Amino acid sequence: MTENTQTPSAPNSELPTTYAPAEVEGKLYERWVERGYFEADAKSDKPPYTIVIPPPNVTGSLHLGHAFEHTLIDALTRRKRMQGYETLWQPGMDHAGIATQNVVERELAKEGKSRHDLGREAFVERVWQWKGESGGQISGQMRRLGDGVDWSRERFTMDEGLSEAVQTIFKRLYDDELIYRAERIINWCPRCLTAISDIEVEYQDDDGELVSIRYGEGENSIVVATTRAETMLGDTAVAVHPEDERYKHMVGTEIELPLTGRRIPIVADEHVDPEFGTGAVKVTPAHDPNDFEIGQRHGLPNLAVMDEHAIITAHGPFQGLDRLEARSAIVGALRAEGRIVAEKRPYSHSVGHCSRCKTTIEPRLSMQWWVKVGPLAKAAGDAVRDGKVKIHPQEMEKRYFDWVDNLHDWCISRQLWWGHRIPVWYGPNGEVVCVGPDEQPPTGEGWTQDTDVLDTWFSSGLWPFSTLGWPKQTESLAKFYPNSVLVTGYDILFFWVARMMMFGLYAMDGTPPFHTIALHGMVRDERGKKMSKSFGNAVNPLDWMDAYGSDAVRFTLARGANPGVDVPIGEDWVQASRNFANKIWNATRFALMNGATIEGELPAPEQMSATDRWILSRLNKTVAEVDAYYEDYQFSKLSDSLYHFAWDEVFSWYVELSKTTFFAGGEQAKVSGRVLGEVLDVMLRLLHPVVPFVTETLWTTLTGGESLVIADWPKDSGFRDEAAEAEIEQVQAVVTEVRRFRKEQGLQDGQKVPARLDLSGTALAAHEGAIRQLLRLQPEGDSFSATATLPVAGATVALDLSGTIDVEAERKRLSKDLAAAEKEKQQAEAKLGNEAFIAKAPDNVVDKIKGRLAKAEADIARLQAQLDGLPAA
Repeated sequence: MTENTQTPSAPNSELPTTYAPAEVEGKLYERWVERGYFEADAKSDKPPYTIVIPPPNVTGSLHLGHAFEHTLIDALTRRKRMQGYETLWQPGMDHAGIATQNVVERELAKEGKSRHDLGREAFVERVWQWKGESGGQISGQMRRLGDGVDWSRERFTMDEGLSEAVQTIFKRLYDDELIYRAERIINWCPRCLTAISDIEVEYQDDDGELVSIRYGEGENSIVVATTRAETMLGDTAVAVHPEDERYKHMVGTEIELPLTGRRIPIVADEHVDPEFGTGAVKVTPAHDPNDFEIGQRHGLPNLAVMDEHAIITAHGPFQGLDRLEARSAIVGALRAEGRIVAEKRPYSHSVGHCSRCKTTIEPRLSMQWWVKVGPLAKAAGDAVRDGKVKIHPQEMEKRYFDWVDNLHDWCISRQLWWGHRIPVWYGPNGEVVCVGPDEQPPTGEGWTQDTDVLDTWFSSGLWPFSTLGWPKQTESLAKFYPNSVLVTGYDILFFWVARMMMFGLYAMDGTPPFHTIALHGMVRDERGKKMSKSFGNAVNPLDWMDAYGSDAVRFTLARGANPGVDVPIGEDWVQASRNFANKIWNATRFALMNGATIEGELPAPEQMSATDRWILSRLNKTVAEVDAYYEDYQFSKLSDSLYHFAWDEVFSWYVELSKTTFFAGGEQAKVSGRVLGEVLDVMLRLLHPVVPFVTETLWTTLTGGESLVIADWPKDSGFRDEAAEAEIEQVQAVVTEVRRFRKEQGLQDGQKVPARLDLSGTALAAHEGAIRQLLRLQPEGDSFSATATLPVAGATVALDLSGTIDVEAERKRLSKDLAAAEKEKQQAEAKLGNEAFIAKAPDNVVDKIKGRLAKAEADIARLQAQLDGLPAA
């Protein structure tokens, strides 16, 4: 990898008149990759800084959420690389079991085939073929965004090394009795024909029906309510609360289950809420997770009445019906028998759907493989409680603890063909053998491997260490584990993050996978609404990159990124960021054409003007501020700080205040040219992690350096000049106030006005030329007549507006505004003088009124001064 050294050559001031991102970005990125700037060296003696990419699905493409997260990670890693760290941003993709299998099955369906026509081996080969030809388009899009990942280390959760890691940890967990096989209720998708994890279930309010059904006859009857009447065929009990006086006499008796001819017991269980409905619930252990638990406590049989396609299997007239067809038929049959006590239709209730195909999930009793998460989850919770891992922002800790402290055992088996196949073999006589990666599976007649594959989250949970070569003790593992920080959305805190914590602590002898978990929010549209294709507000970030450049998209995303808070974004904001990139370009081009340079030592402070010392003081304060924001993951604040420093202080003030110096030439122009070069050098370094392309082009032109990617990160030199800052603040106050007055008078920006400046007794005299130029103020002539006098910042600016304003109309306008300001002052004083109001009002309300009073007083002083400055009638 290229050493972090610079060999400056003579700067080249030749820049195109306009910045064209499309002509710059692709070439620059390929040059960075070719020169190995992003490659991490495990043998380096530099301190490590490691971040893994949350592996995107191989079926995916770059959406705005990816672009947002990648921008934040790239900013962190670029800065750390510039600070001298051996920086690894680990790239890769997830095999995405269900999603990928669905994609390939749809391709097969177009050919009139199913995966069963091919067989398992041929189907898996077909998926690998699809992955090679069509999968992973997101990597090209990452290059468009400017992701500084180490492509030489790119991994895939199904590659050979990661497969070894998966088999190794499965075997260890199995041997430690932390993996087991059991029959339990799982989330089942009748379309995908597999168990799915909690994160793959999307809940939404659906309109259904709530029916109340009478079980039994006469005094020995009981009413239950359900939204899933079809499952009553599998009822094996009715449950009531043990303290419910209405039903105590029935506990232990049996009751007839309608339509089936079966009799079922009435049991007492504290899970039942006596205040909900009738206080009695039907118990269907094979089709409801809560009912399954009740069934376990009372030894009830598990009667499954649906197959894997959600078709009714119970004997009788409903056999062979789809679950929804059966629901309608069963309610009709119950109504015919007079057993429907009440019906509520439509009845809105939360229903789980498969995130992949949107099919309604069916809770189903199934034999599956499980991870016993108790001890693993405790370790994951303790790591945060003990301070080994910090969650940022800290208020997210409670959500983390709420999750890991209440984790249920994790179903890890999936009824798919694409994925890591469970390394367990079954023998002809009931033998069960778990095989590690270095062991030979049993052979001989009757031995078969488990047909299920592992949940995708199982392999992605190993990501921070499996990508570094574990279970082998590699140089990379020793150098780059644990990761420095995990940057991810709060929406997968409970799923991916918790699993990485559990597996990392287990596999790596109690060392957590990362020191810090930095959580960000979700990207939303400019109105705060979730982005979705169905809402019509989804955005392809590549479209915005094509239109405005990658830097503009990155800067917009970073500027909206407050820790743990959702990020609204609209195209107008991207346009504004494009304008910022153009401003950086144009201002730097102007500076290069007017003597900005980094050649030679920075002049001594006594050789500099107050303007020079002011901007260097502000520059160092900005360096310190940006560093502090980076360490606190305050991307929005650091971006705002850089924006206002660059646009407001450097371009709008320093460059403008220095124009008279540059135009005059001489030694002072050389001093200011060197100061401006220094400011641009440092400013472009500071901006580079967020907007890498435009800054790279400008910085290499300014300095002749090799690349900003390997340049040194700026350090606060400690230089401060509070006196110069106060002096320039006076200049800014004069210019700002006169500009406002000019605007109020309707004067055009370029319109020149005769003026007399009384700057005596202030530090402003040295800046008269700059003030006149910024305000378009001509020297006073023989016929000068002061029609308006503005006292501001200890100075007086008298303007001759003869012929440009109606003095009497201006007096009326100012008098009207003055009366309004005085009324505002009186109202604020009255409220603040009301003791009863002050005693009851919240502090923020009182503070707001105090602010109104202060503003009114300032307005009165300003307006009165303007009135006094008008010529007598």
